[in-house]
Amino acid sequence: RMPDSVPTADRWQRASAAFSLSFLSLVFSITAFSSSYWCEGTRKVAKPFCTGQSKGDHCIRFNSPDANNSNAVQYIWETGDDKFVDRKFHAGIWYSCEEIVNEEGEKCRSFISLTPSADRGVLWLSIVAELLYIILLLTGAILMSVEMCYYGTVIDGLKINAFSAVVTVLAGLLGMVAHMMYTTVFQMTVNLGPEDWRPHTWDYGWSYCLAWASFACCMAAAVTTINKYTKTILEFKHKRKTLGRNLKIKYKFPDH
Repeated sequence: RMPDSVPTADRWQRASAAFSLSFLSLVFSITAFSSSYWCEGTRKVAKPFCTGQSKGDHCIRFNSPDANNSNAVQYIWETGDDKFVDRKFHAGIWYSCEEIVNEEGEKCRSFISLTPSADRGVLWLSIVAELLYIILLLTGAILMSVEMCYYGTVIDGLKINAFSAVVTVLAGLLGMVAHMMYTTVFQMTVNLGPEDWRPHTWDYGWSYCLAWASFACCMAAAVTTINKYTKTILEFKHKRKTLGRNLKIKYKFPDH
């Protein structure tokens, strides 16, 4: 039987560190998954005609005093790039939103409907992988919390520890695949998506960074858990060897 003398405080500290990283990864992943700021950028759109009292650089002006008269000759002052305005947009896994020119608010569309039909299957795989990633992260965090609060034998704790390590590693692999699949789908949508959506300039947003931060925390939790398991096993082996050596000495030189 293995000795049960690994310091409890030391074990609890290692388990607490792994749980904290796993919980942080779970919070980051849920926040990123539900947001629409994976990618941000601008889209060039033609300026609308100025109507009523609307003025400024966001609409096309006429030199005619009677803009409603179709018989009047209307000269448009804007030429070239002046005829266009940059409209900001942001997109996530679920939907894409862009600002409305000359008005407050945003107009949102489902990102799945914007994706080319050939890449829609990859996007659904990415969504399923993200959901499994979150479920496995939650399972790993629950197992780690059980290990922290469980006061049974060290052997039972090691079994829970090993299972949580496997679950967390699997979650990290799924998260990495999901993030990479979404990146591929978004780039294909930029090139082959609808003309009225394609961005002029774009870059990755804070949600995308948060998703990869979640992956980093997940892998750090997995490494911490595996390290804890390995260190406990090595301590057991060392203590068993020490105990065996002490027993040999005792039986070789018995006390009188």
